[in-house]
Amino acid sequence: MSHNPVQSFHPRVHEAIHNPQIRANFRKAMDGLMDKRLAAFPSDDDLQKMRDLAASIRLRALAKLPELLEKLEANLTAQGIQVHWAENGDQACKIILEICQRHNAKSVIKGKSMVSEEMELNHYLAEHGIDALESDLGEYIVQLADETPSHIIMPAIHKNTDQISDLMHEKTGTNKSRDVEYLTAEARQQLRERFEKADVGVSGVNFAVAETGTLCLVENEGNGRLTTTVPPVHIAVTGIEKVVENLEDVAPLLSLLTRSATGQHITTYFNMISSPRKEGELDGPDEVHLVLVDSGRSNIYQDDELLDTLRCIRCGACMNHCPVYTRIGGHAYGYTYPGPIGKILMPHMVGLEDAKDLPSASTLCGACGEVCPVRIPIPKLLVRLREESVAGDKQHDNSMVRGRGSKRNTTETLIWKGWAKMHKHGGLYRIGTGAATVFKGLMPNKIGAWTNCRTAPKLAASTLHEQVKARQLAQAKVQKEQQKSEGEA
Repeated sequence: MSHNPVQSFHPRVHEAIHNPQIRANFRKAMDGLMDKRLAAFPSDDDLQKMRDLAASIRLRALAKLPELLEKLEANLTAQGIQVHWAENGDQACKIILEICQRHNAKSVIKGKSMVSEEMELNHYLAEHGIDALESDLGEYIVQLADETPSHIIMPAIHKNTDQISDLMHEKTGTNKSRDVEYLTAEARQQLRERFEKADVGVSGVNFAVAETGTLCLVENEGNGRLTTTVPPVHIAVTGIEKVVENLEDVAPLLSLLTRSATGQHITTYFNMISSPRKEGELDGPDEVHLVLVDSGRSNIYQDDELLDTLRCIRCGACMNHCPVYTRIGGHAYGYTYPGPIGKILMPHMVGLEDAKDLPSASTLCGACGEVCPVRIPIPKLLVRLREESVAGDKQHDNSMVRGRGSKRNTTETLIWKGWAKMHKHGGLYRIGTGAATVFKGLMPNKIGAWTNCRTAPKLAASTLHEQVKARQLAQAKVQKEQQKSEGEA
């Protein structure tokens, strides 16, 4: 998995903050999405009940995850869908490549899939002579721009209409226009021909139902339905956490997903795939494959606290309400998943040694946790990962987080140990604060990263105890003088 080097995180954030076009694009888009979500949930009581139900559904599924995955595989296999297991993205890419090569595929049409973005599937297939084209309009735009998605629901949200018009004119020859319907129609026409010629269709999965062996796909544009029915081979790819126990579990999750993501009560298309094309059916692929990808998810699953990360249904609401994401956009993070969900997910996928700055890129305002439809305690998990990044040997001994302690600094560790010891012993505390007061002139103006955006603290001329004692002496002196004056009178 390639990504931007961790040392570029802060420069990229600085660049995004000082780019007025990016800030304007995101501000307008996020304000609209927040308003739509608010309007989609007129009753807060109903919303909270729905969130409780959705959280319980996801927790129940995760509690039975190994059992449900086996059940899902058994039911899909019985219905003619071939199931493959991939430990990581590289293995998943190889599985998909083998399927494509077995069918002499030269072209692949893709529906929206964040897991395929994790795997960098398009680049992998291109290296092996197979052309992969994104059919989701937003994904199509960022592919034309040779960029990555900046949002998990709206990949091209960082671009405005003029930028998209210029891009399509340059790459595909369409006329420059601010007419969104015209631009959409042109893109649809360009893509329609590719659907008919594609050898393989690749899609994501929103929910995989273990009880019935059903792959559910949520979309608005119809590209997902074309991707999964027109090519002779359909390959679905998803993370192992997307499984749910029963078909009845899907309805409340779907209702929350669409309203939390775009403010819609229901999407235009909801696809349910249970088998390849059967005899007598007029459409559908001859083969259907499901690739289940781990990529660090099983490590998350083994931690009772971090397990909550896997509840996510990929609605993007946490991003839409995050004051950090809305100001710097998705590309500044440098990873597949940006925003609050990316901050708690990517450290498991790439290791804290690479993603150590992500958990700290938050104000901990709590907005992400308040809007999460499945009640993921994102702020709590961010704090946990911050602890992991500086953890010593005795902290979270059973932790499965890769790269734990990678942000630990020997000097800082010694300072905090000294601070803790001083505060445990009254005598040391008085000596330490007294010495700090005496030598306050030696206090540096720069204290590492703390003073990059803050003024260095200035020590008082005397300690609090000294100030209280001086005040008490002054008050005693005043009282004594008053008593003396009264005696003379």
